[in-house]
Amino acid sequence: MRGFRFTPVRRWHLTLCFHGEAEPGPLAAGLDERVPGLVAPRLRPTGAGTFRGVLWIGVRPVARADRSALRAAVLAAGGDPELFRPHLTVARWAAGRPDAALTGLLARYRGPEWVADDLGLTRSDQGGNGPEYEIVHRLAVTRRTGG
Repeated sequence: MRGFRFTPVRRWHLTLCFHGEAEPGPLAAGLDERVPGLVAPRLRPTGAGTFRGVLWIGVRPVARADRSALRAAVLAAGGDPELFRPHLTVARWAAGRPDAALTGLLARYRGPEWVADDLGLTRSDQGGNGPEYEIVHRLAVTRRTGG
């Protein structure tokens, strides 16, 4: 694979909804209205896969209540829960196909749980070493699921 590089952990995030070139002000105002009262889901990195130029680790809700909480967060962000495929991008490459051993090593991966306790409206710009992210608006999600 040409141009293979791991994604620094500081760039890991779940994209709940991609808004393209939309103005951040109205998006932030919508989040301010919809996020209060949401429940913070417990999530766990699980499994792996690829799509064009990306190696990802899947993200799964821990319990049924967490699944509902994640679905509500996707809706609050303006996304479609039916199309949402939660994942963390852990590596990128410019050309070629990934070695099957790479995804095979991560296929049975099961990482530690964490609580997704904030939502950020994030701007993405293409930098020399891949996307650069800047959080332009952040909201805490303070309620927790059971468990």
